[in-house]
Amino acid sequence: MTNSDLIKDLKDNVNERMAFIKENIDKKNAIVITHGCQMNEHDSEKIIWLLEKMGYNQVNDIKDADLIILNTCSVRHSAEDKVYGQLGNLKNLKNSKKDLKIAVCGCMMQRDESRNYVIEKFPNVDIIFGTNNIWKLPELLYSSFNGKKLSMDIEENPVGIDEGIGAIRAYGFKSYVNIMYGCNNFCTYCIVPYTRGRETSRNPKDIIREIENLVENGTKEVTLLGQNVNSYGKSLDYDYTFSDLLSDINDIDGLERIRFMTSHPKDISDELIMSFKKLDKLCNFLHLPVQAGSTDVLKRMNRKYTKEDYLKTIEKVKKVNPDIALSTDIMVGFPGETEEDFEDTLDLCKKVEYDTSFTFIYSLRENTPAAKMTQVPDKVKHERFERLLDVLYPIQEKKNKSLIGKTQKVLVEDISKKRDDYVSGRTESFKLVNFKGSREDIGKIVDVKIIDANSFSLEGEKIGQK
Repeated sequence: MTNSDLIKDLKDNVNERMAFIKENIDKKNAIVITHGCQMNEHDSEKIIWLLEKMGYNQVNDIKDADLIILNTCSVRHSAEDKVYGQLGNLKNLKNSKKDLKIAVCGCMMQRDESRNYVIEKFPNVDIIFGTNNIWKLPELLYSSFNGKKLSMDIEENPVGIDEGIGAIRAYGFKSYVNIMYGCNNFCTYCIVPYTRGRETSRNPKDIIREIENLVENGTKEVTLLGQNVNSYGKSLDYDYTFSDLLSDINDIDGLERIRFMTSHPKDISDELIMSFKKLDKLCNFLHLPVQAGSTDVLKRMNRKYTKEDYLKTIEKVKKVNPDIALSTDIMVGFPGETEEDFEDTLDLCKKVEYDTSFTFIYSLRENTPAAKMTQVPDKVKHERFERLLDVLYPIQEKKNKSLIGKTQKVLVEDISKKRDDYVSGRTESFKLVNFKGSREDIGKIVDVKIIDANSFSLEGEKIGQK
C-alpha cells in the first residue's frame, strides 16, 4: 500500500466516525480551552472544525459542555500546573455529569512524564491525543462512546493526513497558517523537539492554495507559523526557501498583510532580510528571539550564534528597513547565568531598542540538558527580571511616543477592552491601537492618527471620525 493509499484509508475512517457521531450522539455541546502559543491556537481551530463536522455546538461555559477539550502547553511548569489545576476542578463536574467527556491534547500529552501523570492522577480523563494526530479525535471519541475507559493515541511525527483538516478561524479577516511542523534545533532548555517532532515543511502549493481560499473568504492578513520558519524548505526534495514562499504569497491577489513567526537568528538569510524591502505585503515587523545577550549563555543554550552575530543581523535588518519594528523573547536566569552575563543582556537590549518583548524567568524542564546545569537562585532570577523590565519598558514607551501625530494603518480586530465605544487593532508594526469606533469597523483596515502612547499600546483617532 502506498503512502497516499494509506492516507486515503485513514481519511475514510475519520469520515466514517464523524458521520456516526453526528447521527447517533444526542448531547453535543463542546468547549475547547487553549493554552500556549499561536501553534496551539491554530490546532484548536482545527479541533473545532472537526467538532463542527460531528455536529457539536461551541459553548462558553464548561458547565454547559458535554465534551471538554484542554489543548495544553509544556513550555513552562506554570502552564502544566494550570492544566493539572483545571483537571482537578473538573472532578466534581464529572461526578455530577456522568455523560461528560473530558479530553486532553497538545504538547503535554506528547511528554511521557506529563501524560503518565494525567493517567495516574486524573481517571476522569476519557481521551488523550497529541500534537501530531488531531485527526484521530473522531476515532477516539467513537471508542469512548463505545465504552473504552481511556481512548489514547500519540504519534511521534505528523502522518500527512492533516492536509485534509480544515479550521474554524477565530477571526475571518486574519488567519494563522502552518507552513511547517516540528523543530530540529534542540535548545538545551526546550522540549519542543520532543513534543512537536522533527521539522517537516508543507508543500508550498498546499500552503498557497489554503491562503487563496482564505482570501476568497475575507482574510486580509495571514500569519505564517513554524517553530523556525527560516528552516522552511529544508525537508523538501527540491530547492525552495522561505523567501521563495514569501514571494509567492505576496503575489496572491486580495491579500493585504503577511506576518510570520518564529524566526531563529542562526538561520536568517540575507535573502529573507531583503524581503522586508522587496515585498509590499510583508509587514514591517520582525520577531527575532535572542533569549540572552551573553555569548557564553547562548552557547550553553545551544543557540549557535553569538551576541555579535545577533547584533550584526539586526544591523542588516535596520539598514534594509529603517522603520521596522523589532520584537524578541528574553529568558532571565538561565542556569549558570552570572551578573556579567545578565549585564550583556541589558547591553544588547539597549543597543537593539526593541519595540516589544516577551520576557520569561527560566523554568526548569525535566529531561532537558539545562535541567542538569547549575541553577540560579529564584531570588536572583526575580531581581534580574525586574531590572530587565526597567530597561525594556522605557525604550518601548519612547518608540511608541515617537508615533504621536503620525497616521497608521490599523486592522481592527475587536471591541476595545478599555471602553465599549472604542475598538482595538494592530498596525503593520504589530502595535496595539485603541480608538473610538464601532463593530462596523471590525475586519477593516483604517487610517488612524496616533494621539497618545504608553509602553504597551497607542491611542488614536480614526481619520474622518467626527
